[in-house]
Amino acid sequence: MTKNILMALPLAALLAACSMPPSQADIEKATADIMKSSFQDRGIAKVDRLQQDEANATCLDADVSGKPLDDKLAKAVEANQMKTVKWPSDGKFLGDWKEGEKIAQSGRGMTWSDKADAANGGNCYNCHQISQQEISFGTLGPSLYQYGKLRGVSDPSAAGSKAIVEYTWGKIYNSRAYNACSQMPRFGHNGILNEQQMKHVMALLLDPESPVNK
Repeated sequence: MTKNILMALPLAALLAACSMPPSQADIEKATADIMKSSFQDRGIAKVDRLQQDEANATCLDADVSGKPLDDKLAKAVEANQMKTVKWPSDGKFLGDWKEGEKIAQSGRGMTWSDKADAANGGNCYNCHQISQQEISFGTLGPSLYQYGKLRGVSDPSAAGSKAIVEYTWGKIYNSRAYNACSQMPRFGHNGILNEQQMKHVMALLLDPESPVNK
């Protein structure tokens, strides 16, 4: 009888192993494999978009666990993302607010049917109210109506406005430099908008003549 019990132990261990749930690493690998097999390169949309950088991976882990990042890790992510921010090459932050409005209204770009040299839009109204005249806008992000006026940026070139101007640029360039797991697109960091387009959006938000600040 003892012999039978001893022989049954390996079988029991095997059955127990088979009934154990998969590890998180196994789940992540299986998910990645499914994603890779479900997508293919098409036009300018390549499967390399499935690859996550460190900030994305860190925030995804937090989402899966259902726990926010602890302060130390969040600050580390923000510090690393801040290093990616590139400031205007000529030191000038503002362009033409009228062009900025066009960019804010446009949601085109970066799809398989777009040309590689086509200008992308910012699709800003998808998440924000920007002007009082706009009657349809998303609410995922805060209202940006009177953005510059409320922050006292009556003259964006004035010394007192420097901090707000630089913050606004940095936020548009890489929002995760200020909020580790921000869902706002990283327009400059990910090459969605070029430097001149960013200047135009900056003008839309900060130029006193822009409808944002009227």
